[in-house]
Amino acid sequence: MRGVGRGTGQIVDAVEEALSPEEARRVIRRTFRMLRPYRGRVALAAALLVVQTVAVLAGPAFLRYGIDHGIARRDLGAIDRAGLAFLITVLVGFVVSRAVIRTVARVGESFLRDLRGRVFRHLTTLSLDFYDREKAGVVVSRMTSDIDALQELVQQGLVLFVVNGLLFVGAVVVLMAMSPVLALITLAAVPPVVLVSRWFRRESNQAYLDLRDRIGDTLSSLQEGLSGVRVVQAFAQERGQISRFRSASDAQYAAHLHTISLQARFFPAIEFAGVAASVVVLVAGGLMVRSDAVTVGTVAAFVLYLNNLFEPINQLSQLFSTVQAAAAALHKLYGLLDERPVVAERPGAYDLAPGGDLTVDGVTFGYGGAPVLHDVSVEVRSGERVALVGPTGAGKSTLAKLMARLYDPDAGAVRFGTTALPDATLASLRERIVVVPQEGFLFNGTIRDNVAVGRPDASDAEIVAALERLGLADRFQSLPEGLETEVRERGSRLSAGERQLVSLARAALADPAVLVLDEATSNLDPGTELAVEAAMAELMRGRTVVVIAHRLSTARRADRVVVVDEGRVVEEGTHAELMARQGSYAALYASWSQEPGAATADP
Repeated sequence: MRGVGRGTGQIVDAVEEALSPEEARRVIRRTFRMLRPYRGRVALAAALLVVQTVAVLAGPAFLRYGIDHGIARRDLGAIDRAGLAFLITVLVGFVVSRAVIRTVARVGESFLRDLRGRVFRHLTTLSLDFYDREKAGVVVSRMTSDIDALQELVQQGLVLFVVNGLLFVGAVVVLMAMSPVLALITLAAVPPVVLVSRWFRRESNQAYLDLRDRIGDTLSSLQEGLSGVRVVQAFAQERGQISRFRSASDAQYAAHLHTISLQARFFPAIEFAGVAASVVVLVAGGLMVRSDAVTVGTVAAFVLYLNNLFEPINQLSQLFSTVQAAAAALHKLYGLLDERPVVAERPGAYDLAPGGDLTVDGVTFGYGGAPVLHDVSVEVRSGERVALVGPTGAGKSTLAKLMARLYDPDAGAVRFGTTALPDATLASLRERIVVVPQEGFLFNGTIRDNVAVGRPDASDAEIVAALERLGLADRFQSLPEGLETEVRERGSRLSAGERQLVSLARAALADPAVLVLDEATSNLDPGTELAVEAAMAELMRGRTVVVIAHRLSTARRADRVVVVDEGRVVEEGTHAELMARQGSYAALYASWSQEPGAATADP
């Protein structure tokens, strides 16, 4: 199994080999552990399944009794008793079958509900490095196609699988009890079927694992194409995107056809074995009836029991693909649950102090590869406003993420006050240090809901107060539905500037000690830009601020400027000091000043 990631856990992104027996056993053991809360209902379902199996197996035995004691001896009473008993078992089987389906479905759906919730909760705890390396479509497929595979098993496959397994075992036991000789003759057809079944299991196991991965690739291609549709249309890349999606879809198509090809070879072989066994029973049974070795009723019962012998094999074979798909899905979901966050709360972690300096001491960091920051040291004093500047790709955004502990450094330390960030509880860390990204992301819901993300337990009055502090209350309350305005998915109902304003209000409600701000005003219209700038200025008042400055007018207003280039801090000082040095910052400032609009930028 291929492991991925910097953490101690592993996620199965693409299982390249079939599940080994040990892996299958681990999946089964883990599933049974997760079913412990439902063990009472599981026990009830097991008991009902046994009753259902006994009811099915009793039918041919009553037929044997009716033939041997009723027809052969012309005893109408025996025929009546056999018929009545047969009818009762059918009715019992009908009632119990309904109870089995309801009980198993309730247990299975409860299991899936808990599994979905557990996986989603786990996904929200994983570090950003996981999302940096994993395709979004593959992660989504874990919660969609893999859960769907389990849904199919729960809805119909599980009951049929268990019942047919019990029927097969029960039929073998009954046949041996009725006539060992005829049973051995009949069961001679079973070893070839077992060999063919083992071949099918091995081949289909790999085929269905491959199919799962192809589905993930198709979903990933679909999501990427839809997410980037504006870029695709802007650069007339529709044909290229269609070609990429077609390639992924064709690979999924080929993988699916391969599974069908395996089924087409396997199922007819099972059906042929069942028909051949029936012929053997009729011939051998007829000869044994002549010699009085068995009764006619026994031969008739054998023919019916053969249906309970080979039909379960056929059913199990058809269900095997469902079970294999479910096993592969569980294997991947459990692999996802085994992924451990790199940025995790350590045992014995304690709350951060309410305030303090933010210190970066000798930090080196890389995203799982070559370092992008090299031995960086920066100190941001309490209440100070520090601007990180530098060319694109210099490492300033990475440095800001380390300051907020969105990642942990490979070497060195980041401290708030006297506490290293990994020693702090994550709850206190997220309260003290808040990141406002360059693009305000909104969730489907109202404006009020999205502001409340900053502090979910905040009252309505506190939410309004946060908006008023930034001068935004009138702006949003003037909307037809006020703060109850639905923003829709990703905030599509609001403009980019309005989304950013909601994001700033969210940070104001959180009221952090340190604000890590990715400046985002360059793509806004002038009117909205002024509102965002005013809200940002108010939000930064009285706080320790680290701002990633895309426009050097922001750096000019900062208490101190840190220049990052090629993953190193190359200059540090006030705007005036750095301009006087005529170094990297002065060159950056001169280049920015020549850009259109820079001269009229905010002072």
